[in-house]
Amino acid sequence: MSVGKTTLAKALGEIDQFKDHSVHTERSKYLRDLGIPLNTDSTLAGQFVFLAERATELLYSNIITDRTIWDVCAFTLGAQSIDQFDKRSFVEAAMTLRNNYDLVVYVSPNGVDMEDNGVRTTNLEYRSKIDEVIKLSLDEFPPSKLIMVEGTTEQRISTILQNI
Repeated sequence: MSVGKTTLAKALGEIDQFKDHSVHTERSKYLRDLGIPLNTDSTLAGQFVFLAERATELLYSNIITDRTIWDVCAFTLGAQSIDQFDKRSFVEAAMTLRNNYDLVVYVSPNGVDMEDNGVRTTNLEYRSKIDEVIKLSLDEFPPSKLIMVEGTTEQRISTILQNI
């Protein structure tokens, strides 16, 4: 949360190399306004809505998105209202989609201040927990190609371009 994923996705969409790609950004505010609980209040049904959005994105060619199934799974695992069996079942089902991604970029929160966008929590401890779960999930369910980035948006773009 608040690590610059949306900023990075939009910036990549402006590069000539990705001019034929469309940029899809996460819709937490829209879904929250529909009554779907977020963060630690997430429900299993709500997480399936988020997963459905990520799965729908995978039907398209040439997209850049700021969220993946790894994000959805991390928030599912961090939800207080979902029991452990349902969490694990959800993650295993979601991860069957992992090889549909051409490239996954992990964006490190190191050195990035937490911003309040009025939607997500600004709890730094929760942010750290979600980040740890994402990293563990990437280890357990690795994508076919993973690039890890940090630094400024320009540094992140440079790392991506050097590794694709």
